[in-house]
Amino acid sequence: MGKLVGVVGKPNAGKSTFFNANTLGKAETGSYPFTTIKPNRGVGYIRADCPCTELGNSCGKCKKGTRFIPVELFDVAGLVPDAHKGRGLGNQFLNDLAQADAFIHVVDASGSTDVEGQICEAGSHNPEEDVTFLENELDLWFLSLIEKGWGKITREAAHSKKEVHKELADKFSGIKVREGEILAAARKAELDLEKAKDWPEEDLKKFATALREVSMPILICANKIDLETAKVLENSVPTSADSELALRKANESEIIDYKPGDSDFKVLEASDEHMKVLEIIKRDVLEKYGSTGVQQCLEKVVSETLNLIPVYPVEDENKLTDKKGNVLPDVHLVPAGTTAKDFAYLIHTDIGDAFLCGIDARTKKKVGADYELKAGDVIKIVVKK
Repeated sequence: MGKLVGVVGKPNAGKSTFFNANTLGKAETGSYPFTTIKPNRGVGYIRADCPCTELGNSCGKCKKGTRFIPVELFDVAGLVPDAHKGRGLGNQFLNDLAQADAFIHVVDASGSTDVEGQICEAGSHNPEEDVTFLENELDLWFLSLIEKGWGKITREAAHSKKEVHKELADKFSGIKVREGEILAAARKAELDLEKAKDWPEEDLKKFATALREVSMPILICANKIDLETAKVLENSVPTSADSELALRKANESEIIDYKPGDSDFKVLEASDEHMKVLEIIKRDVLEKYGSTGVQQCLEKVVSETLNLIPVYPVEDENKLTDKKGNVLPDVHLVPAGTTAKDFAYLIHTDIGDAFLCGIDARTKKKVGADYELKAGDVIKIVVKK
């Protein structure tokens, strides 16, 4: 499935509800800290326009021209202050976090839980503090990892002539930090890696923050936006996970017809009690914000935070089929800028090694190894016989 998105946040912010709404999973929820002890895994789906509508070959994989593409999510233990020192479930939380490629930080925008995740008077806590708090905890964790053996790393790099970023990449391999990200972090912090052994503590902190920003990108989900005390946070997606979960369950029970991410729903057969809840969701969430925000969070973290695009491989560029005659059976989410040859290697190493050219199924024209794929491309990979 490829990329893994972590759902993070303090206890009781609604992250497990967000996870369940996205996956219709069974992550435990509750108004007490550490409801989530072990990471829950599930699959959510992002929407994309299916090429079959445009190209005239019905695939049977989409719903009215909309393709739902799977994305793996996991919901980790709630975070509390000083997690980087091992407080609460801190060590487990941070180790779990290292598995993910990007994060959705679910914040209680209503201010009804304090920094520890304990219930407090609605509106009495500033949710912006939670955003800063998570970033600070991660920065301190990165700093602690960098400082362990820093002198040895810089000395060995100087002695062996091995570049510092390569030494650091080896050290950080367990948390999926790559060489390119280390170089990008140094540029972002305006630091010279060749002079790393002379960096003062302040420069190490700057580098730790930059490395976290580059290697652990975060999207802010401003949850509980339907509550009166909710505050719309800067650079966030307004969200009501409770509302989305209710709508998805109602759709599953055929009470309504609802497609995730839509701004409305069609009532099929609802009791008076159901109608009261549905009317509140419609008034306080859908009409006010245009959606519950849950689907939008997942799609934004994929398309913007991770910068991924959907690409469809086929064996027959005319019929848009695989070897078995299935129309557009597969779709891959790949980084923007992926070339035709890169894509061949993503499918299989042998296909990449034998790459000859690609064929654009729309234009029927050959494309070279350096052709950069576009969102929604349908491509055949031609290999040497």
